[in-house]
Amino acid sequence: MPPLTHALLLTAGLGTRLRPLTDVRAKPAMPVAGRPMVARIARWLRAAGLTDVVLNLHHRPESIATIVGDGSGLGVRARYSWEQPELLGSAGGPRQALDIIGADTFVIVNGDTLTNLELPPLLEAHAASGALVTMAVLPNAQPQHYSGLRVGSDGAVLGVVPRGSSDASFHFIGVQVAHRDAFAGAPVGRRSNSVGDVYARLIAARPGSIRVHVGAAAFWDIGTVADYWHTSHAFARAEGVDLGAGAQLVDDARVTASIVWDDVHVGPGASVEHCIVTDGVRVSAGARFANQILMRGPGGQVVTAPLRVEQS
Repeated sequence: MPPLTHALLLTAGLGTRLRPLTDVRAKPAMPVAGRPMVARIARWLRAAGLTDVVLNLHHRPESIATIVGDGSGLGVRARYSWEQPELLGSAGGPRQALDIIGADTFVIVNGDTLTNLELPPLLEAHAASGALVTMAVLPNAQPQHYSGLRVGSDGAVLGVVPRGSSDASFHFIGVQVAHRDAFAGAPVGRRSNSVGDVYARLIAARPGSIRVHVGAAAFWDIGTVADYWHTSHAFARAEGVDLGAGAQLVDDARVTASIVWDDVHVGPGASVEHCIVTDGVRVSAGARFANQILMRGPGGQVVTAPLRVEQS
């Protein structure tokens, strides 16, 4: 089997639990320690030899396309599958993108999950199993927070274990290898999901067609503002990055325990503490903000929303 070079990056979601941040950028475009998630994922794919990347777009598509463009700046070839006017879901999105992807087998990555998973063992496991889909998983260490996959002793997915169950399960970390035939049952141009929907029908009709690969990996699922806050701070501590591109702190301006996006200007004597400051915000001289999300209003004024997360 020739090496896989194609990937689908799922970037169309609304990110409703991340509002108002996702009113400014689509979730995959949000910066983590100054680098957009979508750029981090694209470079991670490129490092594993996956150089042909399709991204599906729906919400705030310009915020993603501006970062990725044709992919050349990230070392990949990027193309786009537009989901308009309807968001098509985790199975409908791949179904629509199949002809653009142009490969029988490809990697699918959630655009709101970061991981250091090593891809070659996952690709090898998929090639050896003959499955239609191989999902990267870890033992579900937080069943009170996450539903999980029920998996047989041979690695075949049997179903879903609901959140809060005491039954052993595995947590899907947002990376999978799939054959295009896995999405043949998804309706064209209509919303459908993979786990619990299209995959459930495949499991019933073709037992063993959906399998797992248990890997050793860290992952960060950025589903809420609190998830984003803690993940971004963790990456900033590890990478030593505090500010987004073009951010400026003038004279004795003070920014502490905050996340600062791109093109932010904090004037002299201003104080920003425990805040998320989004693109293009101008904090005037002497202004004081704490425990707020700061956004640029239509007239350039600062618009705020409360930030309710514990400091990391």
